Amino acid sequence: MGLNERRKMKELQETTLPERVKEIEEICGKAIPYEVDWDSLSEDLEGLNFLDNLSCHRLNMALRTICMDDLGREAVRDGLKLVKLKNVKTKPEMRISFEGGVLEMHCAYALRTDGMFSDGEIRELLIKKL
Repeated sequence: MGLNERRKMKELQETTLPERVKEIEEICGKAIPYEVDWDSLSEDLEGLNFLDNLSCHRLNMALRTICMDDLGREAVRDGLKLVKLKNVKTKPEMRISFEGGVLEMHCAYALRTDGMFSDGEIRELLIKKL
């Protein structure tokens, strides 16, 4: 892992992700933590650069739609406990699941928008399982 990767990881861990957790709290009334598989990103600066936009931002957009009323906010507060992110290299390795309160997204961040799940896909999965 090079210096640029370490710098970007530090920025994500100390600034970006805490800000996104705070944003989730503002949306639904509860801070929901992120758990990132940093090893999967350690050699992928491009992936590190796109993690926030392709996962965190998309999730928050989905949550804003779900949490437009008290029922939605309550469902998210009660049902979503953790968000797990992992970097994969190819589209066939991508997957998204929501089980036991854990939203897990395996995205190919270096593929940019080709390697993400849309806020619509995230929203539909959450609505179906909340």
